[in-house]
Amino acid sequence: MSRRPLSVTAISLLIAAAGVVGFAYHLTKLNVRHPFQNDLVWVELVRLIAIVCGVCMLRGRNWARWLAMAWIGFHVVVSGFHSFPELAIHGVLFVVFAYVLFRPRATEYFRSGPPSPTQ
Repeated sequence: MSRRPLSVTAISLLIAAAGVVGFAYHLTKLNVRHPFQNDLVWVELVRLIAIVCGVCMLRGRNWARWLAMAWIGFHVVVSGFHSFPELAIHGVLFVVFAYVLFRPRATEYFRSGPPSPTQ
């Protein structure tokens, strides 16, 4: 397995941290009597996806980087319904994530796959 690039580590930790912080923040708004009110369950699911992406990218899973791109792409689309600055920030993040996750060193890291259990 090739060594994980520092930029992949940084993006992975950033995505996982965003998921954890967002999950904890939105969990405080959960009304157990009406869990589907305001689509909170779906918001929490998106946060869990971020956590899974971050952790699995650290482990070298190629599918996780594609899911991470879908995750940030989803945020770009959703922020299009909000303010322009929010759309611009998510758009820039999308470009940065794509650059970092699909550079040759990152691609080599993800192609080499996760370490086998015997290592």
